[in-house]
Amino acid sequence: MSAIARLTAGALALAALTACGAEPAAPGDSGAARKPGKVAVAAGDTECKVAVSEVAAGTSTFAVTNGGSKVTEFYVYAPGDRVMAEVENIVPGLTRELVVELPAGTYETACKPGMVGKGIRNPLTVTGEHRPLNADAKLAEATASYKRYVKSQSDTLLVKTQEFVDAVKAGEIDKAKALYPVSRTYWERIEPVAEIFGDLDPAIDAREADLAEGEEWTGFHKIEKDLWITKDVSEDGPVADKLIADVKTIVEKANAAELTPLNLANGAKELLDEVATGKITGEEDIWSHTDLWDFAANLQGSKAAVQSLRPVLEERAPDLVKTLDEKFAAAEAELGAHQKGDGWRLHDELSKEELKQLSDVINALAEPISRIAPIVAE
Repeated sequence: MSAIARLTAGALALAALTACGAEPAAPGDSGAARKPGKVAVAAGDTECKVAVSEVAAGTSTFAVTNGGSKVTEFYVYAPGDRVMAEVENIVPGLTRELVVELPAGTYETACKPGMVGKGIRNPLTVTGEHRPLNADAKLAEATASYKRYVKSQSDTLLVKTQEFVDAVKAGEIDKAKALYPVSRTYWERIEPVAEIFGDLDPAIDAREADLAEGEEWTGFHKIEKDLWITKDVSEDGPVADKLIADVKTIVEKANAAELTPLNLANGAKELLDEVATGKITGEEDIWSHTDLWDFAANLQGSKAAVQSLRPVLEERAPDLVKTLDEKFAAAEAELGAHQKGDGWRLHDELSKEELKQLSDVINALAEPISRIAPIVAE
């Protein structure tokens, strides 16, 4: 989407959140390995200044302040552009924190002004040893529980995407239209895991407005446009074949991935950001207007991640669990008012007031979810 649209969407998503301060680099800090803690990141339209170039193994918090004019993102990449953690929709003037667990090794950090491209990158070295969060039995079980959820969703994603692809290749437009939001439901529930694997996520889910100049457009939304706008999928066979091939690859990688408890905590928040920046605004499914299918799936995926962590949160932050239960229930109730048959009302059928009410409950839920990662990292 355009930078202006991203800015508007990001502000809507984060209006209820309190900006948090970044910890500046200590005087004379030359980038040597330091005790895990807050690392200040000054992001701008043309720069990405990370306070240190080395951190000690374990959990670190990056406090990213956007001093530019464009909405930005911040990533920590392992070799091969494997995403260790990310925070999106950092609007100008805002600071957002990202908690990540990093074992010893070499990494890159990246700011992405305008939320496009490969980003402005810096090397990051992680040294020393640490006790993994998954060494805690309850956190290990939380991660295992969530992986079972990912497996169940990815198995069905394969089935439904194949049905969708078959309908597209057969030229069965009405059937493909009906299958489009259903197949995407399973994708949207597990997207934080899918996003770990570099270019596969945009190959599957990039919108036309997300493309860099000269970039090939493939995936769900390319077919969506042909189904609803051109009404001709006769040349979409290769796109459909690539879609199912990419989904199969993502599923294999997702099921084999070693996740950490912070993947769950950060992923729960990322899914709500997805709602605020695409589903509320109608920019995710701009031609089909099936955004509420994705909205529901994101909410369900976020809840699944939180539920996996529930035994840990009940022990460490029981009051937060009560708040999360209340806010999830409120969001589900507000969304439930828009059910229509086995699906949902179309985005262009909703009034501005109805969209605002949906936005309000998501913002109210996003704030307590943002508190989970620091608790998990204790």
